Amino acid sequence: MPLSPRRVTRNARLLPALALVLATTALTGCSALSRDDTNQGGSTDGTSAVDAYGGNPFAARGQTLVGSPRLPAAARQATADGRDDDAARLERLAEVPTGIWLTPEKYPAGEVGPYVSAVVAGTEGRTVPVFVVYGFPDRDCTGGFSAGGLDADSYLPWVDEIAAAAGSGSATVLEPDALASTDSCGGEDRLDLLASAVDSLDAAGVTTYVDAGHSHWVDAQRTAELLERVGVEDVRGFSTNVANYQPLDAEQQWAARVSDLVGGAHYVIDTSRDGDPVDGTVGQPVDDWCNPPDRSLGETPGFVDDGPALDALLWVKPPAESDGTCHGGPPAGDVWIDRALALATAAGW
Repeated sequence: MPLSPRRVTRNARLLPALALVLATTALTGCSALSRDDTNQGGSTDGTSAVDAYGGNPFAARGQTLVGSPRLPAAARQATADGRDDDAARLERLAEVPTGIWLTPEKYPAGEVGPYVSAVVAGTEGRTVPVFVVYGFPDRDCTGGFSAGGLDADSYLPWVDEIAAAAGSGSATVLEPDALASTDSCGGEDRLDLLASAVDSLDAAGVTTYVDAGHSHWVDAQRTAELLERVGVEDVRGFSTNVANYQPLDAEQQWAARVSDLVGGAHYVIDTSRDGDPVDGTVGQPVDDWCNPPDRSLGETPGFVDDGPALDALLWVKPPAESDGTCHGGPPAGDVWIDRALALATAAGW
């Protein structure tokens, strides 16, 4: 069932964004590290919404929803068990768009292009699929729970295949953590490869947000230097807080500073799990990135139309998926129903 359009201002709660659910069986598989939704729009004077909102893709069309079948199945089971409140929470979670994660382990070369093409075709141009490209060499080098990725020679052809299939009607979040981990995991060769991926997506017209880490990791000045090194000025901008838990106010302040340092690049913030914690430490930096207890869901996705460089709040990380085998969690990317319910309950759902 379609969701209604969501507009966000920096000091206001979200209003109800139109979503398009891709209901085909081929597009609803449960991926190892993945998923997503959309909104139609336009101005009354004949100007397209994307032009009216300074090129913000989420103002013109909402985000594409590619759902996990695990959530509706769990909701049905909860209903059968007489847990109606849990069923309602899971049903609501299943209707919120998240990122569509592309890993070479699930979508190798030769398969990733057809999959992306199928998602794009399924939108019929009415929604924006947000693909999360996650196959960088030595992936998750600072965490390890999502370790893997491609070798350097295989990586760029894989990205080229994604770029060609995604085209100008799609958005990407490029390589969560890869840029921010540069100083810990590699130098110029790593940046050169990431810059080539930026070039590939840019050449295909894909709206690209280079992942920049988050406010509690690399300082704004160094982050800006790294973003400039990989060519952020050639694409839409950058993403922050992907698969992390930092408070929204801190992310907005840090991202605004980074944006200023790189000439006003636009950005999106992952708010999937950055809601107020139940332990009372509201607004405090979060040190534990792997299934930390006492967290809650954050603001649901929506676009920003009040003039800042912030394009949208997104759920890039599907909140029902584990960060890894920590705090009792299953492997990274596996759906963890109990945690999904804990996050939703803590958020007051």
